[in-house]
Amino acid sequence: MKKWQRWAVRGMALTAGCLGLFWSSTTASANSINTYIANQQYATPKITTNIWPTFPQYGYRNGKPEGVVVHETANPNSTIYGEINYMKNNYNSAFVHTFVDASSIINVANTKYLCWGAGPIANQRYVQFEQVEVHSKAAFASELNNASYYTAYILKKYGLTPKRHTTVLSHHDVSTNLGGTNHTDPDGYWSSNAKSYFGTTYNMTDFLALVKTQYAALGGSVDTTTDTTDTTDTTDTSTDHTTTTPKKKTVTYNHGSNNETATLAQNYTKWTVYNHIKGTSGAYKIGWSRLYSDHRGTKVYVDSRGVKKGGWSGTWYRIRFSKNATTKYWVYSKVLNFPKVTYSDASGTVTLNNAKNYPMYNHVLNSNYLSKTTAHTQDFASGTTVKINKAGYKASDKSSWYRVTLSGKSYWLKASSVNGNA
Repeated sequence: MKKWQRWAVRGMALTAGCLGLFWSSTTASANSINTYIANQQYATPKITTNIWPTFPQYGYRNGKPEGVVVHETANPNSTIYGEINYMKNNYNSAFVHTFVDASSIINVANTKYLCWGAGPIANQRYVQFEQVEVHSKAAFASELNNASYYTAYILKKYGLTPKRHTTVLSHHDVSTNLGGTNHTDPDGYWSSNAKSYFGTTYNMTDFLALVKTQYAALGGSVDTTTDTTDTTDTTDTSTDHTTTTPKKKTVTYNHGSNNETATLAQNYTKWTVYNHIKGTSGAYKIGWSRLYSDHRGTKVYVDSRGVKKGGWSGTWYRIRFSKNATTKYWVYSKVLNFPKVTYSDASGTVTLNNAKNYPMYNHVLNSNYLSKTTAHTQDFASGTTVKINKAGYKASDKSSWYRVTLSGKSYWLKASSVNGNA
C-alpha cells in the first residue's frame, strides 16, 4: 500500500476546528546542500499541468489555499508516473495536487480545490505535493530545487509569503501542530539523502531558505533574518552592515517593464556580480572574470530593483546582456549608470492628451527607479484634468516629465501626454 494512501483522510470527512499553529522565527540557512544547489545555476523549473478531471472538487475553508504541505512517497522503487497512475486508481482514498522529482513538476489536481493528503484539518487549508524518492547526489539537489520552486510558485500565485509552520509545512508539522494524521515525512527521506550524498543534515528550515530564494526570484518580497556570520566581500563596498545583535533584514523588490537599460560603469569591477542580492539565501559570487569580455560602458537591460532595509542597506539591480537573454545577474547600484533625471517641485493643472493612447507610468521611464506602465491616457474621459506635483527632466533624450495625481493615484507622464502649461 502506498504511503500517501495510508495517511490520507477523505476530504468529505472534513471536521470543524483546528489545533493552534506553533509560530517560530527562522534564520537564513547556510546549509551546504543549498549552497550546492545555488552553484548549479539551474534554469527556472517548468511546471507541467495535466489536470485529471475525475478528482473531486471541494473548496478550501477560506476559499483559497493558505500554504503548502511537503510530502514524500516513502517508496524507494517508484517513478513519478507510476505514483501518478497509482493515485488515479486509488483517489477515493487519497490524492495530492502535484508530484515532483529531479526532472519534473507535474500538477495533476487543480489547486483551486482541496486535496485529500494530510488529514481533515490540513486538507481544508493547503496545496500539497509529493516528492518521489531519488537516488543520487545530483538528483536529490535537483529535486529540492524543483520542490522549492513549486512551493514558492504556489505561494506567489495565491498572494502568500514564505513562513515556517504557517504557509510552508511538512507532513510532520501537520501531525505535530494540527493533528488528524501521524506521519513524519519528509524528515527521514531528507535526512538519509543529505547524510549519504552530502555528509550533512537537511530540514524544513533549510528548505524554507531555498523557498525564499525562489520566491524572491519570482518577484516576491521576503523577510530574512541573518546571523552575525554574514560574510563580507572585500571587493564589494556596498553598505551591508553586520552588528553584534541579529537584526531583521528585508529586501523590497520593484520590477520594471523589462525594456529599461543602463550602462556598466568604467570601474564596474570594483563590485562583484552575484546570482542574487548579496547576503540573501542562496546568493553567491559569480565574478566578472567568468563573464569574459571587458564590459565597461556596455548597455545592459534591467528588469528588477531590490532595496535592502532593516539591519542592512544598499540597492541592487538584476541585469541581462541582451533583451531576450534568459541568464540574469544581480549587481550593486554603483555598477550601473542610468540616464540622469533632474527632479523639481511643480504645480499646476493640465489635461490628459487623448489624441493617442499615451502610456502612464509609476516612475519616469528608464530611470534608476525602474518603471511600469500602469495606465493609458485613453483609459480616462476626454478632457480629464490632473494636478501636477513634481517635474522631471531627462537630459539623455531631452524629455520633460510630470508627476500627476488622478483619483488618488500618482502617475508619471511625458509632457507630450498632456495639454496645457504646468
